[in-house]
Amino acid sequence: MAEIQIEFDVPAEMRDGTVLRADVYRPGGTGPWPVLLSRLPYGKQTPMIGVLLDPLAAARRGFMVVVQDTRGRFASEGEWEPWTYEESDGYDTVRWAAALPGASGSVGMIGASYFGNTQWMAALSKPPELKAIAPMVTWSDPDDGLWTRGGAIELGITAPWTLMMGADALMRRHSTDPAALVGSLGKLVQDLDGLADGGYGELPAGRFPAFVRHDLPELGYERSRREPEWARSCTVAGRHDEVDLPTFQVGGWYDIFAQGTLDNFTAMRRAGRSATLVMGPWSHASQQHVVGDVNFGFAANSAFMGMRGRLHDLQLDWYQGTIGDGEALEPDTGKVLLFVMGVNQWREETEWPLSRAVDTHFHLRADGCLTPEPPSTAEEPDEFTYDPMNPVPTTGGALLLSDEFRPGPLDQTAVEGREDVLAFTTEPLAEDVEVTGRVRAVLFAATDGPSTDWVARLCDVDENGVSRNVSDGIVRVRAATPGEAAEHVVDLWSTSIVFRTGHRIRVQVTSSNFPRWDRNLNTGEPEENATTARVARQQVFHDSTRPSRIVLPVVPPA
Repeated sequence: MAEIQIEFDVPAEMRDGTVLRADVYRPGGTGPWPVLLSRLPYGKQTPMIGVLLDPLAAARRGFMVVVQDTRGRFASEGEWEPWTYEESDGYDTVRWAAALPGASGSVGMIGASYFGNTQWMAALSKPPELKAIAPMVTWSDPDDGLWTRGGAIELGITAPWTLMMGADALMRRHSTDPAALVGSLGKLVQDLDGLADGGYGELPAGRFPAFVRHDLPELGYERSRREPEWARSCTVAGRHDEVDLPTFQVGGWYDIFAQGTLDNFTAMRRAGRSATLVMGPWSHASQQHVVGDVNFGFAANSAFMGMRGRLHDLQLDWYQGTIGDGEALEPDTGKVLLFVMGVNQWREETEWPLSRAVDTHFHLRADGCLTPEPPSTAEEPDEFTYDPMNPVPTTGGALLLSDEFRPGPLDQTAVEGREDVLAFTTEPLAEDVEVTGRVRAVLFAATDGPSTDWVARLCDVDENGVSRNVSDGIVRVRAATPGEAAEHVVDLWSTSIVFRTGHRIRVQVTSSNFPRWDRNLNTGEPEENATTARVARQQVFHDSTRPSRIVLPVVPPA
Protein backbone atom coordinates (compact mmCIF):
# COMPACT_ATOMS: atom_id res chain seq x y z
CA MET A 1 0.00 0.00 0.00
CA ALA A 2 1.27 3.49 -0.87
CA GLU A 3 2.15 5.77 2.01
CA ILE A 4 -0.50 8.05 3.49
CA GLN A 5 0.26 11.71 2.83
CA ILE A 6 -0.40 14.31 5.52
CA GLU A 7 -0.53 18.03 4.77
CA PHE A 8 -0.63 20.38 7.75
CA ASP A 9 -2.35 23.76 8.18
CA VAL A 10 -4.01 23.83 4.77
CA PRO A 11 -5.78 27.21 4.47
CA ALA A 12 -9.47 27.63 3.61
CA GLU A 13 -10.84 31.14 3.12
CA MET A 14 -14.32 31.78 4.45
CA ARG A 15 -16.78 34.16 2.79
CA ASP A 16 -15.69 37.10 4.99
CA GLY A 17 -11.98 36.56 4.24
CA THR A 18 -11.16 34.75 7.52
CA VAL A 19 -8.72 31.88 6.97
CA LEU A 20 -9.32 28.57 8.77
CA ARG A 21 -6.69 25.84 8.72
CA ALA A 22 -6.94 22.08 8.50
CA ASP A 23 -4.75 18.99 8.43
CA VAL A 24 -5.46 16.81 5.39
CA TYR A 25 -4.78 13.03 5.30
CA ARG A 26 -4.71 11.51 1.80
CA PRO A 27 -4.62 7.78 1.03
CA GLY A 28 -1.83 6.47 -1.12
CA GLY A 29 -2.46 6.70 -4.84
CA THR A 30 -4.18 9.30 -6.95
CA GLY A 31 -7.84 9.11 -5.89
CA PRO A 32 -10.44 10.34 -6.20
CA TRP A 33 -11.48 9.73 -2.58
CA PRO A 34 -14.60 10.63 -0.61
CA VAL A 35 -13.89 13.17 2.14
CA LEU A 36 -14.46 12.77 5.88
CA LEU A 37 -14.49 16.22 7.49
CA SER A 38 -14.30 17.13 11.17
CA ARG A 39 -14.48 20.71 12.47
CA LEU A 40 -13.60 21.18 16.15
CA PRO A 41 -12.51 23.91 18.59
CA TYR A 42 -10.19 21.71 20.69
CA GLY A 43 -7.16 21.62 18.39
CA LYS A 44 -6.99 19.49 15.27
CA GLN A 45 -4.11 17.44 16.69
CA THR A 46 -5.67 16.87 20.10
CA PRO A 47 -5.37 13.25 21.31
CA MET A 48 -9.16 12.93 21.38
CA ILE A 49 -9.13 12.89 17.57
CA GLY A 50 -7.46 9.46 17.61
CA VAL A 51 -10.19 8.14 19.90
CA LEU A 52 -13.22 9.53 18.05
CA LEU A 53 -11.83 9.68 14.53
CA ASP A 54 -8.75 7.68 13.54
CA PRO A 55 -7.54 9.61 10.47
CA LEU A 56 -4.93 7.01 9.54
CA ALA A 57 -7.39 4.12 9.75
CA ALA A 58 -9.91 6.09 7.69
CA ALA A 59 -7.25 6.92 5.08
CA ARG A 60 -6.33 3.22 4.84
CA ARG A 61 -9.99 2.56 4.10
CA GLY A 62 -9.87 4.96 1.16
CA PHE A 63 -11.15 8.19 2.69
CA MET A 64 -9.49 11.59 2.52
CA VAL A 65 -9.68 13.01 6.04
CA VAL A 66 -9.85 16.75 6.77
CA VAL A 67 -9.59 17.97 10.38
CA GLN A 68 -10.10 21.71 10.80
CA ASP A 69 -9.72 24.16 13.69
CA THR A 70 -12.89 26.20 13.95
CA ARG A 71 -12.85 29.99 13.78
CA GLY A 72 -10.72 31.69 16.41
CA ARG A 73 -9.17 28.45 17.66
CA PHE A 74 -5.53 27.32 17.49
CA ALA A 75 -4.27 27.58 13.88
CA SER A 76 -7.40 29.28 12.51
CA GLU A 77 -7.92 33.02 12.27
CA GLY A 78 -10.83 35.06 13.61
CA GLU A 79 -12.42 35.66 16.98
CA TRP A 80 -13.58 32.75 19.12
CA GLU A 81 -17.29 33.09 19.68
CA PRO A 82 -19.01 29.77 20.46
CA TRP A 83 -21.63 28.57 17.96
CA THR A 84 -21.98 31.86 16.08
CA TYR A 85 -20.24 31.03 12.80
CA GLU A 86 -20.56 27.26 12.58
CA GLU A 87 -23.41 27.25 10.06
CA SER A 88 -21.78 29.60 7.54
CA ASP A 89 -18.24 28.32 8.14
CA GLY A 90 -19.52 24.76 7.86
CA TYR A 91 -21.04 25.48 4.47
CA ASP A 92 -17.89 27.17 3.16
CA THR A 93 -15.61 24.43 4.51
CA VAL A 94 -17.62 21.57 3.01
CA ARG A 95 -17.50 23.19 -0.42
CA TRP A 96 -13.76 23.84 -0.04
CA ALA A 97 -13.02 20.29 1.13
CA ALA A 98 -14.99 18.77 -1.76
CA ALA A 99 -12.77 20.65 -4.23
CA LEU A 100 -9.41 19.66 -2.72
CA PRO A 101 -6.99 17.85 -5.04
CA GLY A 102 -7.87 14.16 -5.04
CA ALA A 103 -11.35 14.64 -3.55
CA SER A 104 -14.29 12.87 -5.19
CA GLY A 105 -16.70 15.71 -4.48
CA SER A 106 -18.65 13.78 -1.82
CA VAL A 107 -18.25 14.84 1.83
CA GLY A 108 -19.31 13.26 5.09
CA MET A 109 -18.78 14.74 8.55
CA ILE A 110 -17.82 13.01 11.77
CA GLY A 111 -17.11 13.99 15.38
CA ALA A 112 -18.54 14.33 18.88
CA SER A 113 -20.09 16.92 21.18
CA TYR A 114 -19.25 20.43 19.90
CA PHE A 115 -17.94 18.94 16.68
CA GLY A 116 -21.05 16.83 16.46
CA ASN A 117 -23.03 20.07 16.49
CA THR A 118 -20.80 21.58 13.78
CA GLN A 119 -22.06 18.73 11.61
CA TRP A 120 -25.70 19.59 12.23
CA MET A 121 -25.05 23.27 11.55
CA ALA A 122 -23.29 22.47 8.27
CA ALA A 123 -26.14 20.14 7.27
CA LEU A 124 -28.67 22.89 7.98
CA SER A 125 -26.75 25.21 5.64
CA LYS A 126 -27.20 22.65 2.82
CA PRO A 127 -23.88 22.56 0.93
CA PRO A 128 -24.61 20.32 -2.07
CA GLU A 129 -21.47 18.19 -1.56
CA LEU A 130 -22.43 17.13 2.00
CA LYS A 131 -23.93 13.64 1.75
CA ALA A 132 -23.99 12.26 5.32
CA ILE A 133 -23.21 13.15 8.96
CA ALA A 134 -22.28 11.06 12.01
CA PRO A 135 -22.80 13.19 15.15
CA MET A 136 -21.85 11.58 18.44
CA VAL A 137 -22.93 12.58 22.00
CA THR A 138 -24.52 15.80 20.74
CA TRP A 139 -27.49 17.81 21.97
CA SER A 140 -30.67 18.67 20.12
CA ASP A 141 -32.14 21.52 22.18
CA PRO A 142 -29.44 23.44 24.10
CA ASP A 143 -32.05 24.11 26.81
CA ASP A 144 -32.25 20.39 27.45
CA GLY A 145 -28.73 19.52 28.58
CA LEU A 146 -26.29 22.16 27.29
CA TRP A 147 -27.30 25.48 28.82
CA THR A 148 -30.17 24.42 31.05
CA ARG A 149 -32.20 21.39 32.08
CA GLY A 150 -35.77 21.74 33.28
CA GLY A 151 -35.12 25.46 33.76
CA ALA A 152 -32.03 25.00 35.95
CA ILE A 153 -28.60 26.08 34.72
CA GLU A 154 -26.20 23.30 33.66
CA LEU A 155 -23.52 24.83 35.85
CA GLY A 156 -21.51 21.61 36.02
CA ILE A 157 -20.47 21.69 32.36
CA THR A 158 -20.70 25.44 31.75
CA ALA A 159 -18.04 26.41 34.28
CA PRO A 160 -15.13 24.07 33.39
CA TRP A 161 -15.81 24.13 29.64
CA THR A 162 -15.78 27.92 29.43
CA LEU A 163 -12.66 28.21 31.57
CA MET A 164 -10.77 25.52 29.60
CA MET A 165 -11.71 27.13 26.30
CA GLY A 166 -10.52 30.44 27.72
CA ALA A 167 -6.87 29.36 27.74
CA ASP A 168 -6.46 29.72 23.96
CA ALA A 169 -8.44 32.98 24.05
CA LEU A 170 -6.02 34.42 26.62
CA MET A 171 -3.00 33.27 24.60
CA ARG A 172 -4.29 35.21 21.62
CA ARG A 173 -5.23 38.25 23.69
CA HIS A 174 -1.80 38.54 25.33
CA SER A 175 0.34 37.14 22.49
CA THR A 176 2.64 40.20 22.55
CA ASP A 177 2.84 40.56 26.33
CA PRO A 178 4.42 37.46 27.96
CA ALA A 179 4.09 38.82 31.49
CA ALA A 180 0.38 39.52 31.10
CA LEU A 181 -0.10 36.10 29.51
CA VAL A 182 1.57 34.26 32.40
CA GLY A 183 -0.43 36.22 34.96
CA SER A 184 -3.79 35.77 33.25
CA LEU A 185 -3.26 32.06 32.58
CA GLY A 186 -2.21 31.51 36.17
CA LYS A 187 -5.42 33.08 37.45
CA LEU A 188 -7.49 31.11 34.96
CA VAL A 189 -5.93 27.81 36.05
CA GLN A 190 -6.48 28.78 39.68
CA ASP A 191 -10.19 29.26 39.01
CA LEU A 192 -10.38 26.01 37.07
CA ASP A 193 -8.61 24.01 39.77
CA GLY A 194 -10.75 25.61 42.48
CA LEU A 195 -14.17 24.79 41.05
CA ALA A 196 -14.89 21.80 43.29
CA ASP A 197 -13.55 23.54 46.41
CA GLY A 198 -15.84 26.54 46.21
CA GLY A 199 -15.64 28.01 42.75
CA TYR A 200 -18.87 26.35 41.68
CA GLY A 201 -20.55 28.04 44.64
CA GLU A 202 -19.92 31.59 43.46
CA LEU A 203 -22.99 33.69 42.81
CA PRO A 204 -24.80 34.76 40.75
CA ALA A 205 -24.83 31.52 38.78
CA GLY A 206 -26.48 33.11 35.76
CA ARG A 207 -23.59 35.51 35.26
CA PHE A 208 -20.83 33.36 36.64
CA PRO A 209 -18.18 35.56 38.32
CA ALA A 210 -15.19 33.63 36.93
CA PHE A 211 -16.30 34.36 33.35
CA VAL A 212 -16.54 38.05 34.15
CA ARG A 213 -13.10 38.08 35.80
CA HIS A 214 -11.43 36.66 32.70
CA ASP A 215 -13.71 38.33 30.13
CA LEU A 216 -14.43 35.01 28.43
CA PRO A 217 -16.96 34.16 25.73
CA GLU A 218 -19.11 31.72 27.69
CA LEU A 219 -21.09 28.65 26.76
CA GLY A 220 -24.22 30.66 26.14
CA TYR A 221 -26.73 30.72 29.04
CA GLU A 222 -26.81 34.46 29.69
CA ARG A 223 -26.52 35.50 26.05
CA SER A 224 -29.20 33.02 24.98
CA ARG A 225 -31.61 34.80 27.36
CA ARG A 226 -30.72 38.21 25.97
CA GLU A 227 -30.62 37.15 22.32
CA PRO A 228 -33.03 34.32 21.50
CA GLU A 229 -32.13 34.50 17.82
CA TRP A 230 -28.46 33.92 18.64
CA ALA A 231 -29.46 30.77 20.54
CA ARG A 232 -30.62 29.34 17.22
CA SER A 233 -26.97 29.19 16.12
CA CYS A 234 -26.53 25.81 17.84
CA THR A 235 -30.12 24.56 18.01
CA VAL A 236 -31.10 21.47 16.03
CA ALA A 237 -34.52 20.88 17.61
CA GLY A 238 -37.37 21.89 15.33
CA ARG A 239 -35.12 22.02 12.26
CA HIS A 240 -34.65 18.35 11.40
CA ASP A 241 -36.95 18.56 8.37
CA GLU A 242 -34.32 20.85 6.80
CA VAL A 243 -31.69 18.08 6.90
CA ASP A 244 -32.18 15.68 3.99
CA LEU A 245 -29.21 13.42 4.78
CA PRO A 246 -28.62 10.01 6.32
CA THR A 247 -27.27 10.16 9.89
CA PHE A 248 -25.32 7.79 12.13
CA GLN A 249 -25.88 8.87 15.73
CA VAL A 250 -24.04 7.61 18.80
CA GLY A 251 -24.89 8.29 22.42
CA GLY A 252 -24.46 6.93 25.94
CA TRP A 253 -26.94 6.37 28.75
CA TYR A 254 -24.65 8.35 31.09
CA ASP A 255 -23.85 11.09 28.60
CA ILE A 256 -24.87 14.65 29.38
CA PHE A 257 -26.53 14.81 25.94
CA ALA A 258 -28.13 11.34 26.01
CA GLN A 259 -31.65 12.55 25.34
CA GLY A 260 -30.48 14.94 22.65
CA THR A 261 -29.00 12.04 20.69
CA LEU A 262 -32.27 10.12 20.97
CA ASP A 263 -34.35 13.16 20.06
CA ASN A 264 -32.23 13.81 16.98
CA PHE A 265 -32.64 10.20 15.87
CA THR A 266 -36.41 10.09 16.35
CA ALA A 267 -36.85 13.43 14.58
CA MET A 268 -34.88 12.24 11.57
CA ARG A 269 -36.91 9.03 11.42
CA ARG A 270 -40.15 11.02 11.57
CA ALA A 271 -38.83 13.08 8.67
CA GLY A 272 -38.37 9.86 6.68
CA ARG A 273 -34.58 9.98 6.62
CA SER A 274 -32.25 7.02 6.86
CA ALA A 275 -30.96 7.03 10.43
CA THR A 276 -28.77 4.72 12.51
CA LEU A 277 -28.58 4.85 16.30
CA VAL A 278 -26.08 3.30 18.73
CA MET A 279 -26.62 3.79 22.49
CA GLY A 280 -24.00 2.34 24.83
CA PRO A 281 -23.69 2.44 28.64
CA TRP A 282 -21.11 5.21 28.18
CA SER A 283 -20.44 8.66 29.58
CA HIS A 284 -19.67 11.77 27.53
CA ALA A 285 -15.90 11.39 27.56
CA SER A 286 -15.52 7.61 27.70
CA GLN A 287 -16.78 4.70 25.64
CA GLN A 288 -15.06 2.13 27.81
CA HIS A 289 -16.81 -0.79 29.53
CA VAL A 290 -16.28 0.44 33.09
CA VAL A 291 -18.46 3.46 33.85
CA GLY A 292 -18.76 4.81 37.37
CA ASP A 293 -18.73 1.87 39.78
CA VAL A 294 -19.98 -0.69 37.27
CA ASN A 295 -18.13 -3.01 34.93
CA PHE A 296 -20.60 -3.65 32.11
CA GLY A 297 -18.39 -6.32 30.56
CA PHE A 298 -15.88 -5.97 27.76
CA ALA A 299 -18.65 -6.42 25.20
CA ALA A 300 -19.74 -2.89 26.13
CA ASN A 301 -16.40 -1.40 25.10
CA SER A 302 -16.53 0.63 21.87
CA ALA A 303 -13.42 -1.26 20.74
CA PHE A 304 -15.37 -4.54 20.77
CA MET A 305 -19.13 -3.80 20.56
CA GLY A 306 -20.14 -7.35 21.42
CA MET A 307 -17.96 -8.94 18.72
CA ARG A 308 -19.09 -6.44 16.09
CA GLY A 309 -15.67 -4.78 15.95
CA ARG A 310 -14.66 -1.22 16.65
CA LEU A 311 -17.36 1.43 16.72
CA HIS A 312 -15.13 3.51 14.45
CA ASP A 313 -15.08 0.69 11.89
CA LEU A 314 -18.87 0.42 12.05
CA GLN A 315 -19.02 4.12 11.22
CA LEU A 316 -16.59 3.69 8.32
CA ASP A 317 -18.62 0.76 7.00
CA TRP A 318 -21.67 3.01 7.08
CA TYR A 319 -19.78 5.79 5.32
CA GLN A 320 -18.77 3.36 2.59
CA GLY A 321 -22.44 3.20 1.68
CA THR A 322 -23.22 6.90 2.05
CA ILE A 323 -20.25 8.69 0.45
CA GLY A 324 -18.07 5.81 -0.77
CA ASP A 325 -18.48 3.00 -3.26
CA GLY A 326 -20.41 0.65 -0.99
CA GLU A 327 -24.04 -0.41 -1.27
CA ALA A 328 -26.28 2.64 -0.94
CA LEU A 329 -28.61 2.93 2.06
CA GLU A 330 -32.36 2.73 1.73
CA PRO A 331 -33.80 6.23 2.24
CA ASP A 332 -36.39 5.25 4.87
CA THR A 333 -34.57 2.61 6.89
CA GLY A 334 -33.08 2.89 10.33
CA LYS A 335 -31.10 0.58 12.57
CA VAL A 336 -30.96 0.76 16.36
CA LEU A 337 -28.32 -0.89 18.53
CA LEU A 338 -29.00 -0.57 22.26
CA PHE A 339 -26.95 -1.72 25.22
CA VAL A 340 -29.32 -3.08 27.87
CA MET A 341 -27.77 -2.57 31.28
CA GLY A 342 -28.42 -5.05 34.06
CA VAL A 343 -28.17 -7.99 31.67
CA ASN A 344 -25.26 -6.21 29.94
CA GLN A 345 -26.14 -7.14 26.39
CA TRP A 346 -26.33 -5.37 23.04
CA ARG A 347 -29.70 -5.70 21.34
CA GLU A 348 -30.70 -4.77 17.83
CA GLU A 349 -34.02 -3.01 17.34
CA THR A 350 -35.80 -1.39 14.40
CA GLU A 351 -37.30 1.55 16.26
CA TRP A 352 -36.97 4.05 19.08
CA PRO A 353 -38.88 4.42 21.30
CA LEU A 354 -39.95 0.80 21.54
CA SER A 355 -43.65 0.47 20.73
CA ARG A 356 -43.91 -2.63 22.92
CA ALA A 357 -42.85 -0.74 26.07
CA VAL A 358 -45.79 -0.09 28.41
CA ASP A 359 -45.88 2.96 30.68
CA THR A 360 -46.13 1.49 34.16
CA HIS A 361 -46.80 3.59 37.26
CA PHE A 362 -44.98 3.01 40.54
CA HIS A 363 -46.50 5.12 43.30
CA LEU A 364 -44.75 6.90 46.15
CA ARG A 365 -46.29 5.68 49.39
CA ALA A 366 -46.02 6.19 53.12
CA ASP A 367 -43.01 4.84 55.02
CA GLY A 368 -40.80 5.04 51.93
CA CYS A 369 -42.63 2.40 49.93
CA LEU A 370 -42.88 2.31 46.14
CA THR A 371 -45.75 0.22 44.80
CA PRO A 372 -47.66 -0.40 41.57
CA GLU A 373 -50.85 0.18 43.56
CA PRO A 374 -51.92 3.80 44.07
CA PRO A 375 -52.83 5.01 47.56
CA SER A 376 -56.50 4.38 48.35
CA THR A 377 -56.56 6.15 51.69
CA ALA A 378 -55.30 9.41 53.08
CA GLU A 379 -51.55 9.45 53.64
CA GLU A 380 -49.64 12.22 55.31
CA PRO A 381 -47.15 14.06 53.05
CA ASP A 382 -43.42 13.65 53.48
CA GLU A 383 -41.54 16.78 54.41
CA PHE A 384 -37.97 18.03 54.33
CA THR A 385 -36.05 21.28 54.55
CA TYR A 386 -34.01 22.45 51.58
CA ASP A 387 -31.12 24.80 52.34
CA PRO A 388 -29.40 26.15 49.19
CA MET A 389 -26.23 26.72 51.21
CA ASN A 390 -26.09 22.99 51.97
CA PRO A 391 -27.26 21.36 48.73
CA VAL A 392 -27.28 17.67 47.87
CA PRO A 393 -23.89 16.95 46.26
CA THR A 394 -23.74 15.60 42.72
CA THR A 395 -22.95 11.87 42.94
CA GLY A 396 -22.79 10.21 39.55
CA GLY A 397 -25.18 10.51 36.66
CA ALA A 398 -25.21 11.68 33.07
CA LEU A 399 -22.80 14.51 33.67
CA LEU A 400 -19.63 16.32 32.61
CA LEU A 401 -18.14 18.35 35.44
CA SER A 402 -14.67 19.10 36.75
CA ASP A 403 -12.66 15.93 37.21
CA GLU A 404 -13.55 15.50 40.88
CA PHE A 405 -17.07 14.43 39.86
CA ARG A 406 -17.27 11.02 38.18
CA PRO A 407 -20.10 10.26 35.78
CA GLY A 408 -22.02 7.01 35.68
CA PRO A 409 -23.68 4.77 38.28
CA LEU A 410 -22.29 5.43 41.76
CA ASP A 411 -23.15 4.28 45.29
CA GLN A 412 -25.89 6.57 46.64
CA THR A 413 -25.43 5.74 50.34
CA ALA A 414 -24.22 9.19 51.35
CA VAL A 415 -26.92 10.94 49.33
CA GLU A 416 -29.74 8.80 50.70
CA GLY A 417 -28.50 9.30 54.24
CA ARG A 418 -29.27 13.02 54.10
CA GLU A 419 -32.39 14.44 55.76
CA ASP A 420 -33.24 16.45 52.64
CA VAL A 421 -33.50 13.38 50.39
CA LEU A 422 -36.64 11.22 50.34
CA ALA A 423 -36.31 7.62 49.17
CA PHE A 424 -39.14 5.32 48.05
CA THR A 425 -38.34 1.65 47.39
CA THR A 426 -40.14 -1.43 46.07
CA GLU A 427 -40.06 -4.85 47.65
CA PRO A 428 -37.44 -7.20 46.15
CA LEU A 429 -38.53 -8.01 42.61
CA ALA A 430 -39.96 -11.48 42.01
CA GLU A 431 -38.84 -11.37 38.37
CA ASP A 432 -36.71 -9.27 36.05
CA VAL A 433 -38.20 -5.91 35.06
CA GLU A 434 -36.85 -4.26 31.91
CA VAL A 435 -37.18 -0.49 31.64
CA THR A 436 -36.31 0.81 28.17
CA GLY A 437 -37.51 4.25 27.12
CA ARG A 438 -38.22 7.67 28.58
CA VAL A 439 -38.78 7.94 32.32
CA ARG A 440 -40.75 10.66 34.07
CA ALA A 441 -41.79 11.44 37.62
CA VAL A 442 -45.11 13.09 38.48
CA LEU A 443 -44.82 14.89 41.79
CA PHE A 444 -47.56 16.60 43.74
CA ALA A 445 -45.47 18.92 45.87
CA ALA A 446 -45.47 22.23 47.70
CA THR A 447 -42.88 24.77 48.84
CA ASP A 448 -43.31 27.70 51.19
CA GLY A 449 -41.32 30.03 48.93
CA PRO A 450 -41.88 31.72 45.58
CA SER A 451 -39.60 29.31 43.69
CA THR A 452 -37.79 26.02 44.15
CA ASP A 453 -36.48 22.94 42.32
CA TRP A 454 -37.65 19.35 42.32
CA VAL A 455 -35.15 16.60 41.55
CA ALA A 456 -36.12 12.97 40.96
CA ARG A 457 -33.69 10.08 40.54
CA LEU A 458 -34.27 6.45 39.54
CA CYS A 459 -31.97 3.93 41.26
CA ASP A 460 -31.24 0.21 41.13
CA VAL A 461 -30.76 -1.39 44.57
CA ASP A 462 -28.85 -4.68 44.39
CA GLU A 463 -29.12 -7.77 46.61
CA ASN A 464 -26.59 -6.28 49.03
CA GLY A 465 -28.60 -3.09 49.46
CA VAL A 466 -26.26 -0.89 47.38
CA SER A 467 -28.25 1.78 45.57
CA ARG A 468 -26.86 3.11 42.26
CA ASN A 469 -28.31 5.88 40.14
CA VAL A 470 -29.81 5.06 36.73
CA SER A 471 -31.28 8.36 35.51
CA ASP A 472 -32.44 11.66 36.96
CA GLY A 473 -33.92 15.03 36.15
CA ILE A 474 -34.86 18.43 37.53
CA VAL A 475 -37.61 20.97 37.11
CA ARG A 476 -37.50 24.59 38.30
CA VAL A 477 -40.88 25.87 39.41
CA ARG A 478 -42.48 29.13 40.40
CA ALA A 479 -45.06 28.69 43.14
CA ALA A 480 -48.33 30.42 42.23
CA THR A 481 -49.33 30.19 45.88
CA PRO A 482 -46.55 29.33 48.35
CA GLY A 483 -47.46 26.31 50.47
CA GLU A 484 -50.07 25.03 48.02
CA ALA A 485 -49.57 21.64 46.33
CA ALA A 486 -49.16 21.60 42.58
CA GLU A 487 -48.43 18.89 40.02
CA HIS A 488 -44.90 18.90 38.59
CA VAL A 489 -43.53 16.57 35.90
CA VAL A 490 -39.80 15.80 36.07
CA ASP A 491 -38.22 14.45 32.89
CA LEU A 492 -35.63 11.80 33.79
CA TRP A 493 -34.69 11.30 30.12
CA SER A 494 -34.27 7.74 28.81
CA THR A 495 -32.49 4.56 29.78
CA SER A 496 -32.36 0.83 29.10
CA ILE A 497 -31.85 -1.41 32.10
CA VAL A 498 -33.10 -4.69 33.50
CA PHE A 499 -33.78 -4.55 37.24
CA ARG A 500 -32.84 -8.11 38.11
CA THR A 501 -34.78 -10.56 40.26
CA GLY A 502 -34.07 -9.78 43.92
CA HIS A 503 -33.14 -6.17 43.17
CA ARG A 504 -35.36 -3.27 44.18
CA ILE A 505 -36.39 -0.13 42.32
CA ARG A 506 -35.87 3.12 44.21
CA VAL A 507 -36.87 6.73 43.58
CA GLN A 508 -35.14 9.64 45.28
CA VAL A 509 -36.91 13.00 45.60
CA THR A 510 -35.06 16.12 46.69
CA SER A 511 -34.52 19.74 45.65
CA SER A 512 -30.89 19.98 44.53
CA ASN A 513 -28.08 18.22 42.70
CA PHE A 514 -25.12 20.58 43.01
CA PRO A 515 -22.96 21.52 41.19
CA ARG A 516 -24.45 19.58 38.27
CA TRP A 517 -27.31 22.08 38.32
CA ASP A 518 -27.19 25.51 39.92
CA ARG A 519 -28.93 25.88 43.26
CA ASN A 520 -32.37 27.43 43.39
CA LEU A 521 -32.02 30.09 46.08
CA ASN A 522 -35.78 29.86 46.80
CA THR A 523 -36.31 33.61 46.40
CA GLY A 524 -37.66 33.84 42.87
CA GLU A 525 -34.94 36.30 41.84
CA PRO A 526 -33.58 36.04 38.26
CA GLU A 527 -30.56 33.74 38.03
CA GLU A 528 -28.54 36.51 36.37
CA ASN A 529 -28.25 38.48 39.62
CA ALA A 530 -29.57 36.30 42.46
CA THR A 531 -27.19 36.18 45.44
CA THR A 532 -29.56 35.96 48.44
CA ALA A 533 -30.75 32.56 49.65
CA ARG A 534 -33.56 31.38 51.90
CA VAL A 535 -34.35 27.99 53.42
CA ALA A 536 -37.47 26.30 52.04
CA ARG A 537 -39.90 23.88 53.65
CA GLN A 538 -40.86 21.20 51.12
CA GLN A 539 -43.77 18.76 51.04
CA VAL A 540 -44.33 15.76 48.75
CA PHE A 541 -47.87 14.37 48.69
CA HIS A 542 -48.96 10.79 47.98
CA ASP A 543 -52.65 10.29 48.60
CA SER A 544 -55.65 9.25 46.52
CA THR A 545 -56.16 12.74 45.06
CA ARG A 546 -52.45 13.60 44.73
CA PRO A 547 -50.76 10.35 43.63
CA SER A 548 -47.06 11.17 43.20
CA ARG A 549 -45.42 8.48 41.07
CA ILE A 550 -42.71 7.50 38.65
CA VAL A 551 -43.69 6.29 35.19
CA LEU A 552 -41.44 3.55 33.78
CA PRO A 553 -41.57 2.21 30.21
CA VAL A 554 -41.61 -1.50 31.04
CA VAL A 555 -40.83 -3.96 28.24
CA PRO A 556 -42.84 -7.19 28.63
CA PRO A 557 -40.80 -10.41 28.66
CA ALA A 558 -40.33 -11.94 25.23
